[in-house]
Amino acid sequence: MQQTGTIRAFSSLYFSTFLMVLGAGLLTTYLGLFLAKEQVDPLWIGALMSFYYLGLVLGSKVGHKLIARVGHIRAFVASAGVVTASALGHGLIPDLTFWLLLRFLVGMGMMCQYMVLESWLNEQADNHQRGTVFASYMIVSYFGMVAGQLVIGSFPELGLEPLLLVAIGFALSIVPIGITRRIHPAPLHSAPLQITTFWRRMPQSLTTITVAGIIVGAFYGLAPAYISNTGLPNEKVALFMSVTIIAGLLAQWPMGKLSDRIPRSRLLRTNSALLTIVVLILALLPLSGTLLLLATFCFGFLAFSLYPVATALANQHAEQSERVALSAVLLLTFGLGACFGPLLASALMQLLGNFMLYGFMALCSFTLFLRLQRVNYSQKQAARIVAAQQSDDYVMASSDVFSSPLAAALDPRVDEQMVQEQMLEPKTEPAQGDTTVSTEAASTEAASAEDSAVVPEQAEPAQSETTVAANTTAAPPEQHQAATDAEDAEDTIVSRLAKRQQQDKGD
Repeated sequence: MQQTGTIRAFSSLYFSTFLMVLGAGLLTTYLGLFLAKEQVDPLWIGALMSFYYLGLVLGSKVGHKLIARVGHIRAFVASAGVVTASALGHGLIPDLTFWLLLRFLVGMGMMCQYMVLESWLNEQADNHQRGTVFASYMIVSYFGMVAGQLVIGSFPELGLEPLLLVAIGFALSIVPIGITRRIHPAPLHSAPLQITTFWRRMPQSLTTITVAGIIVGAFYGLAPAYISNTGLPNEKVALFMSVTIIAGLLAQWPMGKLSDRIPRSRLLRTNSALLTIVVLILALLPLSGTLLLLATFCFGFLAFSLYPVATALANQHAEQSERVALSAVLLLTFGLGACFGPLLASALMQLLGNFMLYGFMALCSFTLFLRLQRVNYSQKQAARIVAAQQSDDYVMASSDVFSSPLAAALDPRVDEQMVQEQMLEPKTEPAQGDTTVSTEAASTEAASAEDSAVVPEQAEPAQSETTVAANTTAAPPEQHQAATDAEDAEDTIVSRLAKRQQQDKGD
């Protein structure tokens, strides 16, 4: 009942999201199929997708300034107008160079719209319902993407009708936002980027997000053309894309639960290894029908879960005050990966053939697996070295016991049996003319000297004995006699403590 009330409270934002994502998914698939039908080089198809993601990356900066200047609703309306005009421009001017500019504008406009929606949800969702709010937002986004893929199957001729539907979708997305009665959120404040700092601290997370951007960008930009080149009709292409996106939607909940039960770094390594196998099967085997749909379902399940698991791993090692800056770095990293992915994949497809779309993805996922293995091994080795250093760096505590003859008995580096034998052995009186003193006297003077000097981790007994011997030889007879009396008193204390220790052991 509470979840239903939450969804109803944000229904206007969810409906705008659905219409916006439906138009974006329809436009992306339409352009891929249209250019494949016109037998355009795959490099141009990849470049169009790369410029779209480049617009997303740069649009984050423009979006912050626009929202801060005119507010959320006006920024959303202006961005939707730019995207609508850009979508119609594809049918007005059939020039690929001009289309690159249009795709860039679509990316910038959609990034501003995403920022309006997500910042609005984030500000006005209570803490006890935040998870439900954003889970509903993601589900609506996935359903909008799937709806866009299914609509394209109704237009086998690929005329201007899909572009008109795209424009209608973006135009109608303004209506729920424009008439909402919810309180307007506060203006956004940009967070400073700390890319180098987070890369040093979170290499596994950011490497995974980069590869995830490469794979997802290449899939959305080139998969429609890839399937169309195999001879399948547009309705089969729409089904192929829909199954893949639905698999990504279904993967979110179980992978999230699994990441809470096992180490996320291990889950990422396993995911990348399985993804390598799946994409190799898609690249090398001539699959069709149900087997092809099953393979692409497994691909979507694994590929679309890389980003959320890596994001959870990154936030696991971040402080609360770093979350905003970290989110900006994660989005930027994913966007840059998605910019280069379609370009590289399309170049390989043009040089080596259509199958290189999934061959390129297999290379990326296998490289990710090797990178994660190496980073994990390096981190474990560093942890072992630190643990070994901490266990070796034994420092005796400063107290009265430290300056007593029992200090050696408390040092873990000294053999306990040897200490007991030394403490129980009767002490012989040194001769008056001797130039050396016993080992106990050297230990007593060395212990008393530690009140005014720092003691190193490893003592040098030979040097200490020589120094004490020299000092004893140079001392007057009265001082030597006083030292001997004090030493006898020390021996009495040691003997009493040793007897008490033996008595305690006997008890």
